[in-house]
Amino acid sequence: MTRHGIRLPARQDLGRLSPCVCNTLRMVTRAVSQLYDDVLRPSGLRVTQFSILATIGRIGEVNLKQLEDTLAIDQTTLTRSLNLLERDGVIELASHPDARIRAMKLTSKGRRGLEAARPLWARAQDKVLRELGTKAWADAQRRLATCCMSPSRGRGRVEDGGGGGRPRRRSRVAG
Repeated sequence: MTRHGIRLPARQDLGRLSPCVCNTLRMVTRAVSQLYDDVLRPSGLRVTQFSILATIGRIGEVNLKQLEDTLAIDQTTLTRSLNLLERDGVIELASHPDARIRAMKLTSKGRRGLEAARPLWARAQDKVLRELGTKAWADAQRRLATCCMSPSRGRGRVEDGGGGGRPRRRSRVAG
């Protein structure tokens, strides 16, 4: 990845990619996230914050569980991000009929920030789609959707019979 965009590997660069699917996807995710962060920088938002604000903006008032499920993000990470967004005044607590449920909504500052960031996000999105190709991305989305399941349906389930739920602890292997 360069400062001005992602650089997808040429055929001769494929040896630099890991044979491990997980590692390769994480490498690509970091590169793409950095691109979005770089392009969003003038808005003061990181792509993770933009995603949370865009989701709240689309749904309206939203509770923690809805955000966890929609964004496929763990509660600890999400809570940390929400606390920062609340501190910055872009989201606020919303009343909920069940006082035990933490609900939030965008503030006017949050709506303005999100609207200012949308064109920047679109620029990053266009840049990535130009590199990947929109047809290739649509195909990748279809294929990845079979691997990515909602946490409420069993995080980690894969077609090879993965058990879902919390991963079992594995013993340490020497070496």
